[in-house]
Amino acid sequence: MLVKDQIAEKLNDALAPQSLDVEDESQNHVGHAGHRPGGQTHFRVYIVSEAFRGKSRVERHRMINQVLAAELAGGVHALAIHASAPGE
Repeated sequence: MLVKDQIAEKLNDALAPQSLDVEDESQNHVGHAGHRPGGQTHFRVYIVSEAFRGKSRVERHRMINQVLAAELAGGVHALAIHASAPGE
């Protein structure tokens, strides 16, 4: 399974988002720190979930980082997060 798909599956299971888009931006980082041949190192996540209602930006990021702890400890070098509650 691709890392992108693992990220999407874990976020769907943990946060039941209304919308979720996971983009693999590894191709934009060739020659930069953390890039590996074959990519799957740099990602951007757009997620809207009721679970974020009343949470600060830092709390939302911590929630996502906790869900993706294994990926972040493994091969994921960078994760850009855009997290919001419905209607924001």
